[in-house]
Amino acid sequence: MPKRVQVVLNEDVLSLGKDGDLVEVAPGYARNFLLPFGKAVPLTPAVMKQVEHRRAKEAERQAALKQEALDFKTALSTIGRFTVKKQTGEDNVLFGTVTNGDVAEAIESATKKEIDRRDIVVPEIHRTGKYAVTVKLHSEVTAEINLEVVSY
Repeated sequence: MPKRVQVVLNEDVLSLGKDGDLVEVAPGYARNFLLPFGKAVPLTPAVMKQVEHRRAKEAERQAALKQEALDFKTALSTIGRFTVKKQTGEDNVLFGTVTNGDVAEAIESATKKEIDRRDIVVPEIHRTGKYAVTVKLHSEVTAEINLEVVSY
């Protein structure tokens, strides 16, 4: 009886792996849980060929996403500066603060491309002026944009 068997997951299994991963599990776990419920298939040469093909497709897709992010980073740098208008009091002190949602709206209005506000890191801004803001476009690509906060 083998100590471990290799299977390819058909779906994400908590604490084991993601869809398409090649994992080694105990024979009983594979025989009693993974295979009967269709969560995995035993490793065969045909299945291994499918896994390699799927990995190649995923690598292509990731490369395309990274290239798109690099192109958008170039577009952001050519725009130069983004402006956010906020209400101010005495000495150019803002009522409230500039949030990452405000920056996302400014970028979207200038580029017509939506950016998730959770990918934007804004420093503490309490006065009008010029600031540097970091935008994560991809897991490997970040852009730094110039933000100008003005009074209206």
